[in-house]
Amino acid sequence: MPDPDDLPNLVPTVFRQTDPKGLRAQPSSHPPRILMLYGSVRERSYSRFATMEAARLLEALGADVKIFNPSGLPLPDDAPSNHPKVQELRALSAWSEGQVWCSPERHGAMTAIMKAQIDWIPLTIGAVRPTQGKTLAVMQVSGGSQSFNAVNQLRVLGRWMRMITIPNQSSVAKAFEQFDEAGRMKPSSYYDRIVDVMEELVKFTLLTRDASAYLTDRYSERKETAEKLEARTHLAAI
Repeated sequence: MPDPDDLPNLVPTVFRQTDPKGLRAQPSSHPPRILMLYGSVRERSYSRFATMEAARLLEALGADVKIFNPSGLPLPDDAPSNHPKVQELRALSAWSEGQVWCSPERHGAMTAIMKAQIDWIPLTIGAVRPTQGKTLAVMQVSGGSQSFNAVNQLRVLGRWMRMITIPNQSSVAKAFEQFDEAGRMKPSSYYDRIVDVMEELVKFTLLTRDASAYLTDRYSERKETAEKLEARTHLAAI
């Protein structure tokens, strides 16, 4: 235990040294569960095309994949949280162990459709943090030259949602040239990068999913819980 004289601000009863055994949980046997979100509802949506290519790759890598269709999702705060599309999105997020976010870049940023989906997934629901500890891969498609504005913004949101955002990412430039009439992606370095990203996502998901509760176990939250318990106990004794 820490020396109280050296660390007077620390609450020793909730401070814990790192236990390597906590990182070696019994591995799950089911396929990695991946939720995919895309940021356009156009009939010829390149973010949807890229998402579907990524989904095919994830399935080939052994993942269980679900794609959320944002069409019909209301604007945040413009409908109650029991709206069917909101409930569908939240249920899929809870089901997932990893996610892929793919947005077009519009006016130098992610689309409102992409942001609305993320905004409908709350940081907390009661005592549950729906996205904490889940893995995340970020992708974008651009109409012009290669850019990283959307993926950089998605990374910020992933961190805010307490997700484990993998190092690799995909940015497809001049997306209108990269897909055929059927919406299938043509061979290119952009396609190869999507393969890389999906491989990495599956690896990180398998590596972290069973240890995510331990990885996100925090001193400050243990302290808060202990203080609430102490206050409740003292009230009960009065």
